Amino acid sequence: MKIKDRIEFKTKSAVITFAPEDLVMSAIKIMAEKNFGASVIIDKVRKPIGIITERDFMRRLLAKGLDPNKTMISEIMTKELKLASEDDSVVEWLRIMSNERFRHLPIVDANGTLVNLMSQGDFVSYTWPQLLVTIKDKAQGSFMERFHLYMFGLGLMIYSLAMILIFKYMR
Repeated sequence: MKIKDRIEFKTKSAVITFAPEDLVMSAIKIMAEKNFGASVIIDKVRKPIGIITERDFMRRLLAKGLDPNKTMISEIMTKELKLASEDDSVVEWLRIMSNERFRHLPIVDANGTLVNLMSQGDFVSYTWPQLLVTIKDKAQGSFMERFHLYMFGLGLMIYSLAMILIFKYMR
């Protein structure tokens, strides 16, 4: 499934964005108010140049004793971005995000302009129901392929139980 085909892609709130020169405190306030765990830092033409997450606030701001009222976002943002296209595969990006341990993925159009921000949770909500359907289908198929073996085993168990009972009561 393509990222753009996910219902979350079509229904998510607009991405919260900031400029690199904005102060960290403004990002904290807006993200807290809207309950967002990440925001994208964009340049003047809406191309992503960084991302800021709750983890960045903790590790790069608080742990270093920086003042959020004086620190610019560019000083603590994550600059090494992974960017996806809306035509990319959900499963492929979920694998990459899991392996490389990041949870937020900016989605860009063909021009590199930000169009959305997807989280690992958005992708997992797709994979669990799909995984359960796949397991159910395989289990049903597997059971039916071996039905004759199960019937043989059941017959053998019934026969053995019958023989045990017969020998027990014949003495």
